[in-house]
Amino acid sequence: VQLVESGGGLVQAGGSLRLSCAASGIIFSDNLMSWYRQAPGKQRDLVARITPGGSRDYADSVKGRFTISRDNGKSTIYLQMNSLKPEDTAVYYCNAVHMKLFHSPDLGSWGQGTQVTVSS
Repeated sequence: VQLVESGGGLVQAGGSLRLSCAASGIIFSDNLMSWYRQAPGKQRDLVARITPGGSRDYADSVKGRFTISRDNGKSTIYLQMNSLKPEDTAVYYCNAVHMKLFHSPDLGSWGQGTQVTVSS
């Protein structure tokens, strides 16, 4: 299984970024796909997730600003991040887990992470 994130970078507060995560080695349409983030000294937290059917959940801190989407034909998910804030600064990780294990993301696969830095 391989999950490759891209799209991170440095952006000013109020700006936008779009992250991508390309998956291989899995049956993409069987997997819950998620974005997590981890800031220095903090735990890794769920940002957003999307089921194979397209149902979405978001952390309260990003609702209305971030949008998760998936392209099952390309085995890729995206995270459109708008109105970015300095507190969004973190390493963002992609996660894939079979829907049967949706409550246990650590039983799935993780990408290497991509850094997002939002300057004030």
